[in-house]
Amino acid sequence: MTTVLIIEDDNKIAELLQKHLEKYGYCVKRVVDFSRVMESFQQAQPKLVLLDVNLPKYDGYYWCRQIRKESLCPILFISARSEQMDQVMALENGADDYITKPFNYEVVTAKIRSQLRRVYGDYAQTANERVLDLQGLKLYIERMEVSYGENKTMVSKKEAILLEALMKHFPKVVGRDDLLEKLWDDETFVDENTLNVNVTRVRKRLKEIGIENGIETVRGAGYRMTPRWGGAGDNETLY
Repeated sequence: MTTVLIIEDDNKIAELLQKHLEKYGYCVKRVVDFSRVMESFQQAQPKLVLLDVNLPKYDGYYWCRQIRKESLCPILFISARSEQMDQVMALENGADDYITKPFNYEVVTAKIRSQLRRVYGDYAQTANERVLDLQGLKLYIERMEVSYGENKTMVSKKEAILLEALMKHFPKVVGRDDLLEKLWDDETFVDENTLNVNVTRVRKRLKEIGIENGIETVRGAGYRMTPRWGGAGDNETLY
């Protein structure tokens, strides 16, 4: 089932959107705490985001930029602000489309379908898509998606970077310093705890698709994949 995340502080509009989309079989999640938008996004792992401009704390342009740091999923703005500059700012900050209020719910649904087809379905550009395959575990780098057998889930940008590094270097251990360097962002400092958090998240993503013990901690060295999917996992190897 396709998950859509609604980031809209008008409860009536959000509720009507949710009910309408659920009629078409979408799994709809709504942000309720606007100080924890990214936490809601990471928990929901949506295929598409509906995002308002006027929000508490920070505006939609800010949250669009934050989401773009982690995901390439389609982002559709829904806003009462109809000035051309508002639409330009939305697109400049990473949005895929802009819908002005009041809107027709069928039009919103059609635009959602169109974006999902473009990114994941019939119109997705897969000819040059990079795919890593390690004993059945597949990482679709451009899509930021991992699969194992019939199971699949989305990963964040940092999770994809970590998993790509570990899969490419198998069976070698990838050092913590090397992983920290790959996670470096010009805007934020990535410390040791951030690495630990992201490794934990990757393990959780792997567990979601049926891989219980996918990453081994090598104390004093770093991490490596355990592609028999029944190895050490969270256990530590002492070197």
